Amino acid sequence: MDVEWQNLKAQDLRKLAEQNAVVVIPIASIEQHGPHLPVMTDTRLGHEIATRAARKAQKTRPTVVTPVVWMGLSEHHMPFGGTLIVSHSTFRAILRDLITSVMRHGFRDILISNSHGGNIIAMQQIADELSPELGATIVTTTYVTEGGEAFASLMDDQPNVMHACEGETSMVMAVEPDLVDTRDLASLRSMNQGASGFLKAGHASYRWRPFAHVTGNGIAGDPTNATVEKGEALLEAGSDAVAALIADPATWAAPQDLRDDALAGVAFRDRKQA
Repeated sequence: MDVEWQNLKAQDLRKLAEQNAVVVIPIASIEQHGPHLPVMTDTRLGHEIATRAARKAQKTRPTVVTPVVWMGLSEHHMPFGGTLIVSHSTFRAILRDLITSVMRHGFRDILISNSHGGNIIAMQQIADELSPELGATIVTTTYVTEGGEAFASLMDDQPNVMHACEGETSMVMAVEPDLVDTRDLASLRSMNQGASGFLKAGHASYRWRPFAHVTGNGIAGDPTNATVEKGEALLEAGSDAVAALIADPATWAAPQDLRDDALAGVAFRDRKQA
């Protein structure tokens, strides 16, 4: 069976709900990716990772992937143009409504699969808020961190994926080669060593900055050594990591209650009851 929600019939989706399938909701962005990559880079790669992962996980656990939520949190990329954003409140409302829709059809295990760094904090907050409220198991992942060690081993010039870099350029070459301008990749190198931590302050503190704070051309990293072969290897590594997360029963295990007998009878009071 096809793993993409939009390609299935309603009866197919009802059957998947009866089989307790995992629903993957990919979230991404439309944002600038330097002079050589399309603004839909994160959206296209997020779709690719999610669908590949779902096909792999299907062997162990029924899985279905919704259409990509392409509107993301990319205010930091706005100075370079080409970027479409929504507010934090809109982003949270969209995910809440989509998760609620999925649950109304009987699904209970939901993976938010992210392909844009700017979405990470908000998606974790959404999981914290909705999981106890809705009774669902909501897991959030970002494929470049879930597959971190494998990704690092495939890079020639970087510790991991940065932005419009060796990694992302390679992956787009593998799936949308006609959309990559490869005429002079070497001239686009922007290896600012502080790029990966441009939102940090002090030892472990957060401070917002626009992306122009660390790069003049919208790139963080070096696309010079990007290749189709490397892109395919990265896509396989990323989708393997997400598939393993989906297929692992521990990911979806019910929370434990380790309270002793003296406390176990105390009913939890939610905000409406307080």
